[in-house]
Amino acid sequence: MNSLKNFFRSSIAVSSVLIVLGILLVFQSEFTIMAIAYIIGAILIALGVIALIRFFKGLNDNTKSELDIVYGIVTILLGILSIKNHETIASIIPFVLGIGIIISSSTKLQCAFELKSKNNPQWKMTMLVSIISVACGVILLFNPFKGAVIITQIVGVFIIIYGVLDITSTYVIKKNVETIHQAIEGNVEDVEVVDEEIVEQTTDSEEKKSAKSKKSTKSKKKS
Repeated sequence: MNSLKNFFRSSIAVSSVLIVLGILLVFQSEFTIMAIAYIIGAILIALGVIALIRFFKGLNDNTKSELDIVYGIVTILLGILSIKNHETIASIIPFVLGIGIIISSSTKLQCAFELKSKNNPQWKMTMLVSIISVACGVILLFNPFKGAVIITQIVGVFIIIYGVLDITSTYVIKKNVETIHQAIEGNVEDVEVVDEEIVEQTTDSEEKKSAKSKKSTKSKKKS
């Protein structure tokens, strides 16, 4: 139950951030892309510097790893390229966001099926919102707007749509968290019952085989 509540909090937080990002992409697209490129570049350079420091420290105590220097140099170069070529980041953002949206929406879709199994009337709305969200993720993933002048604005619109839909479905699921939790527990119990029946059947068959073998052994001894 706590894990579900944490999931809801993180989902709403991520969706809120995405809505803000979408608005920025629509109204301040160039500035937003440059800011993202600089942030990613700075993180990559920092990771590369840390790897190089770890390598040179390892020279003193014979714990150096050649992978650190390779990783450090490559990461720093990627960071520099990210800062200098923010157009590349603009083409990567839809792909990364598309994958994340599909994964998140698939989880909500599973919750919709759990609500349906309990005959909860809100399963239809949850499923519809989840399917639309998955569609947004697929469109971003394959990015059919390549070469368009307003690519970042279009991506921003899709991100805003997803963010609003995701928050909506999260609230619906949150209201029915007990129902979903019971459905999940019911599925687990059904699996355990099936497993117990299989074990019992296996045990019975083994006992029958053992009894038959004993009878055949006795009959052989008598003969």
